[in-house]
Amino acid sequence: MRNKPFNMIFNIVAYLIAFLLIQTAAMLAINKISGLSEGMSLVISSAISSVATIVLFALCRWSPFSRDYIRSRPWFTLFWVILLACGSIIPSLWLLEGLEVDMPEETMGMFEQIMKEPWGYLSIGILVPVAEEMVFRGAVLRTLLQLFNNRWHWVAIIISALIFGALHGNLPQFIHGTLFGILLGWMYYRTDSIVPGIVFHWINNTIAFVGSNFGPQNYDAKLVDMFGNQQTVYLAIGFSLLIFLPSLFQVATRLSRPKKDDSSNFTADI
Repeated sequence: MRNKPFNMIFNIVAYLIAFLLIQTAAMLAINKISGLSEGMSLVISSAISSVATIVLFALCRWSPFSRDYIRSRPWFTLFWVILLACGSIIPSLWLLEGLEVDMPEETMGMFEQIMKEPWGYLSIGILVPVAEEMVFRGAVLRTLLQLFNNRWHWVAIIISALIFGALHGNLPQFIHGTLFGILLGWMYYRTDSIVPGIVFHWINNTIAFVGSNFGPQNYDAKLVDMFGNQQTVYLAIGFSLLIFLPSLFQVATRLSRPKKDDSSNFTADI
């Protein structure tokens, strides 16, 4: 390792503090503007904080990047990443329902207001995936991979996933964020790029946005409410797994780990 562990841990803490401070500052600033609905205030503050995060982490090289991965023309791999994301939604919802964990009403209300705003997709669907992948994979996980050698890369991936889940601030999103964070972290480790993670994150948030606007209007609705009966729910889960498992195999086959002497050279290639 080229850097001392203490400095790496300090850097990780600094990344997270910067991320949280930007979000808090954006929210406080927008709340001072009168005449905005609560939903639009949330959308604008989320968009501003995401843009500010992207700019800060790019300019400071906290999430360094190059165009190497895009130059490799990984379009078919990204197609499988899209299918992987699509196939993960219903099994994830089924798991959360089985664990009987409910999102706090305040968080659910904020989520509903953002999703119902026409401009909400710009923030949730596009800007948030880029900002969060730069922070949690391009900066936090990259540093953790420097801290642990290749033999212990799963430790780095799991720690970064736990941090990602915890910063969502509630149990359902912690579980969802941690599980997806492990998958996103694994894709970053295999490619040295945040692009697969951004694509997966984008699809996940896009499906959430579409479901919020065109699905059941009751945000407490269960899978059985969406599909009509339990048998159809099981069929939907089975169909999703028929998408998820082959996609996972294809992604695992097609993603190639960077050929480097050690993990200290990880970047966040685009």
